[in-house]
Amino acid sequence: MNEYDYIKNHPAFQGMDQKKMDFLLSFATQKKPKNMKDALPFLLASMNQAKNQQINFSKPEVALITELLVRDLPKDEQERVRRVLSMLQSQKE
Repeated sequence: MNEYDYIKNHPAFQGMDQKKMDFLLSFATQKKPKNMKDALPFLLASMNQAKNQQINFSKPEVALITELLVRDLPKDEQERVRRVLSMLQSQKE
C-alpha cells in the first residue's frame, strides 16, 4: 500500500480537517529520504512548513507521519530516527 492510500484509509485520519489532510497527502506523495542523515531534516522542514500554515498535529498523528517517513529506511536507521524523535518530543514536554 502506498502512503497516499495508507493515509486515506487509516482510521486515525478519518474526519480530519481538510487542510491538515491535504498537507498529509502532499507529504505522503513526496519522495522520502533513504537515510537518517537526510530523514530528520526532511521531517523537521515538513513540520515547520505545517506550523507556518498553522497546522498542528497530535502525538498519534506525528507517530503515523514518522512511520510513513521511516518505513523505507533500513531497520537500524528506523530505530535511530525513532529514538531521536522521541528525545526531541520529550524535550518539548
